[in-house]
Amino acid sequence: MAARDDYLLDTLTEMGVVTDEELNLAQDESMSSGEGVVDTLVAKGVIMPVQISQAKAAQFGTEFVELSEQTIEDDVVSAVPRNIAHQYKVVPLYMDEFSVTVVMSDPSDLDAIDGLGQALNMQVNVNVADEEEIEVALKQYYGTAKDDSVSKLIQDITEGEVQISTIGEVSMADDEDAVDADAPIIKLVNTLIVEAFRMEASDIHLEPLADRFRVRYRIDGVCHEQKAPPKKLQGAVISRLKIMSEMDIAERRIPQDGRIQANVGGKTIDLRVSCLPTTHGESIVMRLLDKESLKLGLGQLGFLSDDQQTFENLIQLPDGILLVTGPTGSGKTTTLYSCLNYINKPDRKIITVEDPVEYQLDGVNQVQVNTAVDLTFANALRAMLRQAPNVVMLGEIRDIETASIAINASLTGHLVFSTLHTNDAPSAVARLIDIGVKPFLIASATRCLMAQRLVRKVCPQCEAPVEPVSSELSALGLDINNIKDPNFKAGKGCAKCNNTGYKGRFGCFEVYVMEDEGRKLIVNKVTSGTLRDHARKVGMRTLREDGARKAVAGMTTPKEVMRVTVGDED
Repeated sequence: MAARDDYLLDTLTEMGVVTDEELNLAQDESMSSGEGVVDTLVAKGVIMPVQISQAKAAQFGTEFVELSEQTIEDDVVSAVPRNIAHQYKVVPLYMDEFSVTVVMSDPSDLDAIDGLGQALNMQVNVNVADEEEIEVALKQYYGTAKDDSVSKLIQDITEGEVQISTIGEVSMADDEDAVDADAPIIKLVNTLIVEAFRMEASDIHLEPLADRFRVRYRIDGVCHEQKAPPKKLQGAVISRLKIMSEMDIAERRIPQDGRIQANVGGKTIDLRVSCLPTTHGESIVMRLLDKESLKLGLGQLGFLSDDQQTFENLIQLPDGILLVTGPTGSGKTTTLYSCLNYINKPDRKIITVEDPVEYQLDGVNQVQVNTAVDLTFANALRAMLRQAPNVVMLGEIRDIETASIAINASLTGHLVFSTLHTNDAPSAVARLIDIGVKPFLIASATRCLMAQRLVRKVCPQCEAPVEPVSSELSALGLDINNIKDPNFKAGKGCAKCNNTGYKGRFGCFEVYVMEDEGRKLIVNKVTSGTLRDHARKVGMRTLREDGARKAVAGMTTPKEVMRVTVGDED
């Protein structure tokens, strides 16, 4: 056993991380296996890698740093070049005129410390952090070692002598120097999109503020701020995106929409682009549309077995209307596309009307709304009914004309899927009445009302059992003494989940299957609250109740369920 391991084991024992009995067993096992004692303790789960880093910090009398809680200034990051940071696996924390303080996982690596000091020509002070956190921070501030990163490109542009002109002027002028000058901007925009895709972001937000140009990626429903270009590059970046999405770059007074198709790593992705004039410039939001999400089965959407069986039976009915409700970004389109994939058989003709058509579905006739030629939802729906479909999907019910045609279609032998923007399932009835649909038609046509929200999954790479917080259980209406086989879990944070503890999302659902008593209440024009109370009495679980079941099963956390659902009123 190496002397370095001896000192480290002594420190771990003094810290109370390892008992003498565990150490003796590991030493015996190490002798037979040939592996080091520390490696054996890690493999047996006695110690965690982060505890080794904490012990090393204590051993060398330096500070252990939680990198995820640190905010590192741009000038400090730029003081250590990207190639050097990756070479020595260090992240700079702060600096003064003569020295820089960095974090590394092994403070005993004197060769690396000396090499870093010579490369920077500065005195190097060392703190210690967990190796996984260092990897996350290197990716966040410098990008990967192999690829161009946003941070590196911004540094190249701002430090280089590049004169930035608007992309629109360059495209209209036959000036090779101007085109060359804009090449870094083109590369920067492309890299913004590539990094968002690799981080599995659903949206890219570029927001002009008073004194800066903010870039944020929405990952698993939560916005994360990224390294952003300086304010002076704002106009060039926005102009480049407007050209890529075929918008009018000369028009800065009205909102515009466009699309971009990109190829990343041999995979084609579509981006839906929205441009909105704001006080400090044009704000752009790009939604990344990944066709892989359409291949999800109903089980992968987040349905538990009982709700999944109910829903599978409903979507195979011959007629009626099924409405999915929820706010923008709650996964309604993905759910409806998954339903269509499930029932898409050679003996069924399926037609959709969408605005826009976000994904191409094999074997499905999809119609794109085009108001310029008067191809509205209502007109398209009338025409497609003459095509004798079995199943109709309507992107959204927005007005009385569309709603009336959809409901009449459901009453004349068609199965109709559509969406509404309401907070819960029973409120869909009030919304339809509000836009002018007669209650008796709603009662006759409706087969199911379903609301949904998306919650983040516990990261499978770093999940661990946890004791639930009593206040959170109370908010979810749970009593730990009444829970059978509780399996509460939370993610500790790792490189895979960008240190958030969550990776991916799934749905929480509120499924109200329409029955005779509910139809009577709709005809009698009862309030949404009364209909909701009745729905709960006949077996509907609310969004929060469904989320609570999934938190108990360890699929998500109570805190996450509370974040995306509203408390139930008794």
